[in-house]
Amino acid sequence: MTLWRGSAQSDDPTAAEPVDVLAGAFATGLGSWPGTDPLEAATTIIGELPELPHLVELPDRGVGADMIGRASALLVDLRFDATTRGYRLADRPGSVSRRARDFVRVDLDAIEEAWETAGLVGSGRAIKIQSVGPLTLAAEVELPGGHRILTDRGALRDLSDSLAEGLAQHAAEIGKRLGASVVVQLDEPRLTTVLDGSLTGPSVLNTVRALPGPEAIHFLDVVIDAQPGPVILHTCASRPALSTLRRTAAAALSFDASTITTADFDEIGEAVDSGKKLALGLIPTAPPTSPLTWRTAAEPAVRLMDDLGFPRSALTQVLVTPTCGLAGAPLAWSRKALASAADVARAFAEDPESLTVEPPQPARSGRDHR
Repeated sequence: MTLWRGSAQSDDPTAAEPVDVLAGAFATGLGSWPGTDPLEAATTIIGELPELPHLVELPDRGVGADMIGRASALLVDLRFDATTRGYRLADRPGSVSRRARDFVRVDLDAIEEAWETAGLVGSGRAIKIQSVGPLTLAAEVELPGGHRILTDRGALRDLSDSLAEGLAQHAAEIGKRLGASVVVQLDEPRLTTVLDGSLTGPSVLNTVRALPGPEAIHFLDVVIDAQPGPVILHTCASRPALSTLRRTAAAALSFDASTITTADFDEIGEAVDSGKKLALGLIPTAPPTSPLTWRTAAEPAVRLMDDLGFPRSALTQVLVTPTCGLAGAPLAWSRKALASAADVARAFAEDPESLTVEPPQPARSGRDHR
């Protein structure tokens, strides 16, 4: 998918050249960040991630600022309230929805100020925004009666439609404010449990029926297809559901590279062959016990391309990320993690053929990936 780089998408061919904003090897973050100061966070992200900075999420601010509560600010005609177990659909906007909307408004003001201060308005730089995906949202939010939204297909359809519309409006607003192309990241950490039927209901005796793969793909694509720009589909699950992820309309798949086994090779290879990009989580979210070099961090990606039979030049189209969000990490390490991701991406872009890896360890056993 291509987007117009510039202040807006245009029908005038003299205004800008269409470019693929995901082309090339570069680093980006996954959204969450430590602390509570949105302007400081936005300034840091813009400085550390020159190719694809992102709108920062600051869950340390409390209810309404976390991944699930934040979605309440994006939905159209649907609102959440807080319960002792998490979030529940509400008949009318309450304190949770108001807090979530206030947080998003403050975050947009902060990124706009930082963008202007950096002289980036109209520069053609792209920005990434994040939202929880429809399936994880349906798995985490309850209906008024206490059951998960996922148990009601009609409610799941309404939720997906609402998120699709609201997220597209959110992307359009930030694109207009910054004069930037917008990449959308959908986070689906619960996708594997949604597919394998391991979610429980209001009590441990209640189980939630597994969602068939084709239905999962449909609901994901409802949201993906509504967005004005390319979508990265992300999961930090220990068993990423690659078979389902690769069949969606997403432009790129994002996952923790350390979770991959030989059983996943075919799915990843088919995803790349079909034109999807990979955003590989290569930088740990916690400070490692021994110093991390960019060569060490790059090894899983280099080895993966070798194992898949792709030329090393394929690394010039790989995005590099931390393995998951950084909200729980020390601020100093969070900055170091982004700098390390940028170093790895630079190596992929400049001379991937020169990269070497240590002799491979014995192959890990494959696991069932749906």
